[in-house]
Amino acid sequence: MVKPDGVQRGIVGEIISRVEKKGLKIVALRMNVIAESVAKEHYNEHEDKPFFASLISYVTSGPSVSMVIEGKNAISTMRTINGATNPADALPGTIRGDFAIETGRNVVHASDSVDSGKREIGIHFEMSEISDYSKIDEEYLYE
Repeated sequence: MVKPDGVQRGIVGEIISRVEKKGLKIVALRMNVIAESVAKEHYNEHEDKPFFASLISYVTSGPSVSMVIEGKNAISTMRTINGATNPADALPGTIRGDFAIETGRNVVHASDSVDSGKREIGIHFEMSEISDYSKIDEEYLYE
């Protein structure tokens, strides 16, 4: 997900470009303002944390871009592309290392496991919205 700060800063294309240049495949994409109930469901593991209310307020403050991304090791690859959650710890060349300054405005979100990914995809997308296709370069990306 490109969060509202990434959309407002006009770096959605840069982020998508990094995903595609890495060889990952975008199979669903949507830009919308996430409803508060959807945001609470998405971030329910943080419900008891002191930053929960501000996180929900922020992620619903403007449009974000949600994506479903496929590819070998897509979750770990996306987390590497994104960089550390705290931008102060994110390496240069990562999205957060290049564009973010504060944890509360860290530009992107990526699922942390297959189970989380499945849960989050189910929150944001209907299965009919996810495209099943092969990219022409897949035979050159994978052994």
